[in-house]
Amino acid sequence: MARRKKQNPVIFGNTGWRLVALAAFAIAMGHLEATVVVYIRALLDVIPTPEQFDPATLRMVPAWVVVSEQAREASTLVMLVSLAWLAGRNIWERIGVFVFAFGIWDIFYYVALKAMIDWPGSLGTTDCLFLIPQPWFGPVWLPLSISLVLVITGAWLVSWQGKLLAAKPRRAPRTTAPDAEETTEIGKV
Repeated sequence: MARRKKQNPVIFGNTGWRLVALAAFAIAMGHLEATVVVYIRALLDVIPTPEQFDPATLRMVPAWVVVSEQAREASTLVMLVSLAWLAGRNIWERIGVFVFAFGIWDIFYYVALKAMIDWPGSLGTTDCLFLIPQPWFGPVWLPLSISLVLVITGAWLVSWQGKLLAAKPRRAPRTTAPDAEETTEIGKV
């Protein structure tokens, strides 16, 4: 009689640990990005940060800084896409990894800003959310809400794909390499 393999709950299985590792990467990335923003704001002498980072505040920023910030944002997206490509095993899992990591990164970006410079003052504080393709402004609660949905959706996609991939029958690995005679015989057929 064949013994059934006991299945671990997803959160404690391989998928759960993968999500923990992805979250650790995204948290570190969010902190790093917040640190860069704090340095930029210090260089531009906007520390303490204005309560509302709106279009009028952005117009005071030199053009070269805006272009550099757009490049930094594009680099962040490239990093997240690369992470998704490396960590995901199929298209749905890659999408899940991307949106999960994006959501965690964005949430912890604001957590790190709050911890370092006590900004934003409230969830209603206006911020420049993205500079690509042009500046987007909105209250801080908006990206945080979207990010929470992304984290939940991404975790679900990664978990769902983990279950599907685990359920697929796997081919038995070859125990030995074919010897030269076997390879020659196969070639003659």
